[in-house]
Amino acid sequence: MKKGILILLLGLVIVITAGFLLYYYQHQSNIRYLTISTTTSLYDTGLLDTIAEIFKRKYNIELRFIPKGTGAAIEDAKNGVCDAIMVHARSKELEFMKEGYGVNRKVFAYNFFVIVGPKDDPAGIRGLPPVEALKKIAEAGREGKIIWITRDDGSGTNTKEVYLWKLAGYNYSEIKKERWVYRTGSGMGNTLRIADTKGGYTLSDTATFLKYKKEGIIHNLDILVDKGSELINIYSIILINPKKYKKDYQDAVLLAKWLTGEEGQRVIGEFGKKEFGKPLFYPIVEVLKKREEPFFTWILKYGFIKDGDVLTECPKEFRYGKNFTFFEFKISDLEYSHTHNVLNHNGSVK
Repeated sequence: MKKGILILLLGLVIVITAGFLLYYYQHQSNIRYLTISTTTSLYDTGLLDTIAEIFKRKYNIELRFIPKGTGAAIEDAKNGVCDAIMVHARSKELEFMKEGYGVNRKVFAYNFFVIVGPKDDPAGIRGLPPVEALKKIAEAGREGKIIWITRDDGSGTNTKEVYLWKLAGYNYSEIKKERWVYRTGSGMGNTLRIADTKGGYTLSDTATFLKYKKEGIIHNLDILVDKGSELINIYSIILINPKKYKKDYQDAVLLAKWLTGEEGQRVIGEFGKKEFGKPLFYPIVEVLKKREEPFFTWILKYGFIKDGDVLTECPKEFRYGKNFTFFEFKISDLEYSHTHNVLNHNGSVK
């Protein structure tokens, strides 16, 4: 009798195991894959892992990320290796769309850049506006008192750095060759490690710095400059133009709509709150809907593009299909004249 019970139990185990394996392999066979080339700041912080877990559970689509600087992510897309890009450099994004590679640009989050450096701050920049801080850094560097660490990799962070140096009156292509400037040619995480080891100053996105500081990866750096509209950092997703490459456009649409929808915006806004006491990234949609100042003006100034008489996240010529609605604001209706009184060469707000 005992032998019969054991055989019965063994049979049940085999049937249950076989059923589970059958379900698992059927489930796995139905999984779709979406490849995203992305900036390292979104990846290194862990936000994309959280997004991928929720997105897979909801749509049975596995997100595969290729983390690089924005410039390299865009090159990946031009070579046809991804279905969408998630980046943070408006001028490069606009060029990418003008070349015919990208469509349906949607902004989905923002945070801020910061200038970090040694705790004793030999350049004396703590609390200064960004432009004044860079002037003092250049002066101290040329006097041999400090070093500046630059990524010099064409990333979104590097693009912002080039812009800030220009505002301070310097040509980045020249200043990066000076002896007090150290070029890493690598991502944000490695650049922070080098700055920490060498006791240098650098520009970082807030999220990566806080994550590395919390985890004890860096020890000797402080946030020294964190005030100023120039430091806003705006993230967008751009889908690969289906006329250029036969990529998974429809699933990329799902991701873009989820990121800018209620659930995606909530996930972005909650990420990091428990661990850091504040989110590492901020959802952007409600700010735009409610015109919440000062960030509404800053987002228009540094994240939107002029298209005729409006400022928009995606000009009409780069829109494909009817999957999206896009934020656009008539310039004549804006009360904030300083957001549109000067335009740069590529038609976006300067």
